[in-house]
Amino acid sequence: SLVWGAKPGMLFQKNKDKSFHPLELSWVFGYNSSLAVHSLMDGEERVLLYVSSHTVVIHDIPRNRQFHLQGHTNVISCLCVSEDKRWVATADQGPDALIMVWDSYSGVPVCTIFETQSEEGICAIAISQDAKYLVTISAATVQKVCVWRWTLPTEKVICSTELKPEFGYQDYVIFNPQNPHEFVSNSKTQVIFYLWVRQSQLWDKTTAWLLSPQTFKCLVGQFSQSVFHFNNTQALTGTSAGKLVVWDMDNPQTLPEELPAKPHGITATKVLSMQKESLTVLQVLESCIVTGDVGGQVKFYDGQLRLLTIYSHDKVGPIRSISFSTVLRDPPTWRDMSQWVDSSNSVSLTLNRNFILSTSDATMLHVATDSTNFERIMEEAKKAVNAIACHPQEPLVAVGSHCGLLKVWEYRQTKYLASRIFTEAGIQCLSYDPEGHFLAAGFTDGSVYILDAISLQSICKEFQFSQSPVTHISFSHDSKYLATADENYSVTVYRRVLENGSRCWEHLAGLDSHSKPIRNILFGVHPDSKEPRLLSLGEDRQLVEYDLKSSIKDCLVVTHRDRLEQDAVPLCLTWYPQLSTESFFLTANNCYKMKLYNTTTKMCRKTLLGPTYGSPLEKIQILPRTSSADPQQHYLVYITKDKVGLQMLPVDGNPHRSSAFICHPDGASDFAISQDGRYIFTAGGRERTSMKWKVNLHALDAAAFLGGEDMMPFYNLLDGGRDGKFFRELEDYFYYVQLCSQGIITLERRQVSTHIPLVEIPSVMRAIGFYPSEEEIEEMINEIKFSKHADTGEEVTEINLEDFIKLYINHRPALSLSMKTIQRAFQVLGYDNKKGDKVIDRGDFLLLLQRRGEQMTENELAECLTTLLGRRTRKGESELDTSDLTGAAALTEEEIPAEITAEIFVRDILGFPIAE
Repeated sequence: SLVWGAKPGMLFQKNKDKSFHPLELSWVFGYNSSLAVHSLMDGEERVLLYVSSHTVVIHDIPRNRQFHLQGHTNVISCLCVSEDKRWVATADQGPDALIMVWDSYSGVPVCTIFETQSEEGICAIAISQDAKYLVTISAATVQKVCVWRWTLPTEKVICSTELKPEFGYQDYVIFNPQNPHEFVSNSKTQVIFYLWVRQSQLWDKTTAWLLSPQTFKCLVGQFSQSVFHFNNTQALTGTSAGKLVVWDMDNPQTLPEELPAKPHGITATKVLSMQKESLTVLQVLESCIVTGDVGGQVKFYDGQLRLLTIYSHDKVGPIRSISFSTVLRDPPTWRDMSQWVDSSNSVSLTLNRNFILSTSDATMLHVATDSTNFERIMEEAKKAVNAIACHPQEPLVAVGSHCGLLKVWEYRQTKYLASRIFTEAGIQCLSYDPEGHFLAAGFTDGSVYILDAISLQSICKEFQFSQSPVTHISFSHDSKYLATADENYSVTVYRRVLENGSRCWEHLAGLDSHSKPIRNILFGVHPDSKEPRLLSLGEDRQLVEYDLKSSIKDCLVVTHRDRLEQDAVPLCLTWYPQLSTESFFLTANNCYKMKLYNTTTKMCRKTLLGPTYGSPLEKIQILPRTSSADPQQHYLVYITKDKVGLQMLPVDGNPHRSSAFICHPDGASDFAISQDGRYIFTAGGRERTSMKWKVNLHALDAAAFLGGEDMMPFYNLLDGGRDGKFFRELEDYFYYVQLCSQGIITLERRQVSTHIPLVEIPSVMRAIGFYPSEEEIEEMINEIKFSKHADTGEEVTEINLEDFIKLYINHRPALSLSMKTIQRAFQVLGYDNKKGDKVIDRGDFLLLLQRRGEQMTENELAECLTTLLGRRTRKGESELDTSDLTGAAALTEEEIPAEITAEIFVRDILGFPIAE
């Protein structure tokens, strides 16, 4: 197997050119600085292992290569590495949490534990010295500690126990290197020691200690990390007050088979003041005790806690982890070994190991112990990464962070080129101009900087015309205008002007265009004048178009305001490729629908089912054509809450023409596309990472082909498919409508057709269980009616069964109506009655139907309620006359209570069953 024959260094020999997925993770920028960084190899083969979001990255520093261990669907919350650096165990927190063990030599996941014994996931994990056992601590309120034998065919818990809440949130755990049946964990306030026996369910030395200032008459501080002393009779715990707590075992350790009836005791014998700075890292390395602190110092002590040596640098931040090389460097001949208090051979060898430091401010450093040289390996974003942009002509990508760090990379060779740190505020959005001369940045304090695209130096003085964070920024196609949107729902426009013989930028005007957050600002080109065209889209469902040519200083002119949606909220907007004689722009809303609008009339021309991968599309862009791509084929790139994906165009509702992959489980904030369309870059927001994805269009084309041709994908979206009961009922309704249109009672010869009139579309839709609003009915009819108008000038008057099925699939709700949705509506519209239930008064209920939304007339309301409530007339009783308003009113008072709850509305009025 790959694992059996794996050796160190062979990981990067794998052929990664062959990709079978539409998107392949190519590179990860940034890492999770709250987790440890491990040195797998040192010297010329310097290889690091660290976590970025839900991915474990194995990074070959000298050769600038990465290998990615992918399998988690949530952000990895903890990891550990075996003593020989081969086995890597990771765990995550969130839905469907996993524990995974990887072989770092081959990159193969050798063990995946799906039943983690906790719905919340894992917060701490450790692996034993012999690499046979794992111990995990759950992230639940009542924490559960489990020991696993992961090398067995069935990865089951050997033993487990629950911790009392008064023990505090235990977030660190480590095995005793000399006894895999013993380990220690700690919270900020308590330390717990454990001893487990395979034959028993309970395993506990659970000696829990809470040290107060009175215990040793000194300030102890909060606990950080604990370790077992190499003398096997003591344990140590570091604290935030710069102290070490020394724990003594009453009895020497015995083999598991010889355990006494009661576990031996653990006693805190003393607290040693080591320094003033808080201790953040505590490790045992052979015969040395190693500490790291918030001041960036690394100190080595002997077994009696006497200081041996110190490594420090004034530019090193709080240390998060220390990882030592497994390779000993050549002993230095010039260093005076007498400076070490303990000059034994084992100590000398320990101090001969280079090590990797990682800090909580996202910096990695390599420390060579022979020269105390601190080499910075990586310095990444310390706060959320929300901004990313690609150069329009060169292979450059710019990434901006809330910590003010702006970095530019050459993405083909993945080489760092330039950076700049802004100390005043964080970077929220970025955009290159189409000519590639400028890079515009919007900041969290509302300021806007226009920078040189190469040097990152400011072209002019920054602008400060927004009072809230700038959320969107974009240049016009001719680089003459720059537009921004901010969190105060305002759009601001800047323009290039000629001043003293040179071009510079000035503020033109701003406008509070929307009443809810702005989702998009989009520049285009007027088809006639070729002048820039500016649109903004907000969650208030308004599409606002501006007249830039008529706008003057401090006066931004609006030409059109159009409401795009009736109920759904539009989330993103882009120009649609010219695939027909008619021009469109494309939107996606929070109901998983994509809509095509005529660019001139703003009329909705088509509604389509969009990708349904757990959350709606947040941002969309058209993928630039690559040289190898089919010139007739176009693709759309999108991000959802946590995924990045590709969609084949034209959009038609076929789910097999779309694909998506998890990119940032905690939320993707933005994305950018390379100028050649070969790479997609995603920004991970609070994960503080960004990722480069390689595009493979042939894989998506193959997936679409395998999904079926013509109507097969749409038949499969029907309940039961082509041969199911639903399809047969639909056929019956379709032909029944033809009978009705020709007259039920007739002696004339029937004209069987494959089409029905467009006016019958609403009746058939309602018959099969889809109840569209009047506006949705109008959009459906117009979609078919004008489908050929742009090409032939003629209107379509009828529809066939296949087109009707496509219309139904694309227009019906992507997700079924849930009881929670109706209950939320009652919370908004209703009030609390005496029982504490959310109710709507019967009179208010009837008035709402007649005065709000698509208003119903009194006759329509009477007919509707009579139809719904009259179904309970007993056998032998005459049906109510729906034209008799008096009878309808009497029935309403009789059947509808004075106070209506959501359950009464669904069960008693609509007649739907409510799932228990």
